[in-house]
Amino acid sequence: MKRRVAVIPGDGIGPDITKEAIRVLEAVAPNTFSFEYYKAGGEALDSVGVPLPDETLGGCKKSEAVLLGSLGGPKWDTLPSHLRPEKGLLGLRGGLGLFCNLRPAILYPQLKEACPLKNELVEGGLDIMVVRELTGGIYFGKRGRDEESAFDTEEYTKAEVERIARKAFVIAQGRSKRLCSIDKANILISSQLWREVINTLSEEYPDVEVTHMYVDNAAMQLVRRPQQFDTIVTNNIFGDILSDEAAQITGSIGMLPSASLGDGGVGMYEPIHGSAPDIAGKDLANPIAMILSAAMMLRHSFGMEREAQRIEEAIHTVLDEGYRSADIYSDGMKKIGTTEMGRRIATALKGEK
Repeated sequence: MKRRVAVIPGDGIGPDITKEAIRVLEAVAPNTFSFEYYKAGGEALDSVGVPLPDETLGGCKKSEAVLLGSLGGPKWDTLPSHLRPEKGLLGLRGGLGLFCNLRPAILYPQLKEACPLKNELVEGGLDIMVVRELTGGIYFGKRGRDEESAFDTEEYTKAEVERIARKAFVIAQGRSKRLCSIDKANILISSQLWREVINTLSEEYPDVEVTHMYVDNAAMQLVRRPQQFDTIVTNNIFGDILSDEAAQITGSIGMLPSASLGDGGVGMYEPIHGSAPDIAGKDLANPIAMILSAAMMLRHSFGMEREAQRIEEAIHTVLDEGYRSADIYSDGMKKIGTTEMGRRIATALKGEK
């Protein structure tokens, strides 16, 4: 029986890049997956009036994994907050119990010239894994407003911190055994709880070296000396901001995937970039982040490590051959579009020319 994958192409360039990820999955593992398509975000708002239809959430729960393109865009910016496309994303995370967001920031050697930092700061490469708590904190806390004021609440329980910390410790064990926990414990009481839980839990992982850093210093250190970081664990809002900063250091946000995981069950995989509606349908978007998200799906949801590695190797092959989408193009390279990039990666998987 084929493995069941829910596909939400989403808005803007979402359908463009999702199509290429499906092409690559079918090349690396023919006749393995059954893809079922659903709507969320702006597309769902336009068709049924809500950002996350019950049919979509129900279909995702029945699947083994979810591939998500991108949601939102300026078209829906004036809607009330409860109807914004982003509510569809938050609803998927909450409804599927996805509390752990993995965001790798990798500087590809073929793209080192695209890095905005001095060469000596990234000599030898860059490979950072940001482990972001996804279903707690200020994005999900109590909120309100009146005519004169508004508030959003940052709140965490010990259990919420412990479960994301355990994920981070295990991930650090599989990397360089260095874990940096980022908070604002000098000011925020919620961060003081965060740090206490991390320190207590560290006793169960004596092989992992744990350090702590305030978020404002971390933001500075990422551009001052990024190679000091390996695995980072942090809360929802800090992780949202810092992972985008780490992504930009790698040269293009169009290269970086993400995985959202829970305790077993369904995982959701998506690029970290937005919907870029200005280039939607123009064959200009970089599909590599979406394709790498599909590789993460193979690795984390299906245990298909070899197939995931083959996709990553195929991307290296195409980059080595000098092919670039517009966002990573430089003089002397061969500029190609979304469809051609997906086709060449799929072709590399088959060992064809």
